[in-house]
Amino acid sequence: MFTRIDHVTICVPDLQRGIEQFTKLGFNMHAAGAHPGRGTHNAIAFNTDDYIELLAIRDETEYKSSGGRAVGSQGTLPEFIAAGGGIRYVVIQSDDLVADVAMMRERGVEVGDPVDGGRRAPSGHDLRWRVTTLGAANPLPLVFIQQLTPVEERRKQVPGAGEHPNGVYQLERAYIVTADVETEAATYAKVLGMPQPKTHKGTVIMSDMAVFEIGPTGLGIAQPYADGPASAALKRRGPGPFQALYRTKSMDAAARWADSHGLPPLARGVRNTGEHAMLATPDVACGAYIGFVGPQ
Repeated sequence: MFTRIDHVTICVPDLQRGIEQFTKLGFNMHAAGAHPGRGTHNAIAFNTDDYIELLAIRDETEYKSSGGRAVGSQGTLPEFIAAGGGIRYVVIQSDDLVADVAMMRERGVEVGDPVDGGRRAPSGHDLRWRVTTLGAANPLPLVFIQQLTPVEERRKQVPGAGEHPNGVYQLERAYIVTADVETEAATYAKVLGMPQPKTHKGTVIMSDMAVFEIGPTGLGIAQPYADGPASAALKRRGPGPFQALYRTKSMDAAARWADSHGLPPLARGVRNTGEHAMLATPDVACGAYIGFVGPQ
């Protein structure tokens, strides 16, 4: 079964600059290494059980020869980065990917066979996983992964996992913007094998939202009803992932860190739950909206 959102993949034109920018946002970023044969490299910020991935093209020739494909309306990876970058994939974790792929196919979902992967982290830890993507008939920005290395071992690949200056310790929710929340939510329900959630109003991103609760994390499908982050994302890029919302131990700590590192004040809002939230905009978050929610 699908157990949580494992991570979001944020694509950037230059990995080192991406690391610097997310460090200014208060995340402990660490270079994670190159992907042989794919022409890309990445960096991660590990929370308690999930992480942020920054991804960039390391070798354009190698990337082109790897056969990188377009993702829905987002185009190929170089096209996506040239258009401003941001969140390209929401990666869903499975506890048995072979079984989940079989069930998706029973629901009529086109999905590839699981492929084993792995790498040795700069720390020397060997990491293993199993991954698959959807086929052309289901061009959603989702990747499915089964982590074969226990999370306790994966935390050891970086020092101080889950200890960021901004107080972040877990992903709360990832958002995907659309022009038709009901139709799109029905598609995601079929792919995920979950009931279609009721739509409700979101007050920070000014959208009607259908939120799939996947373990401790939420996947929100959002249709703007007024000007706001979701509307701006839809106009700029079209349908696709645009925001990741993180739970922090201290909103004030996150705000102070960003301010002390030269970032403009983070936008503030109130969720429909009554909680206060802050939002870093794409100009400071490498094409993504990065939100924070938690106690003051």
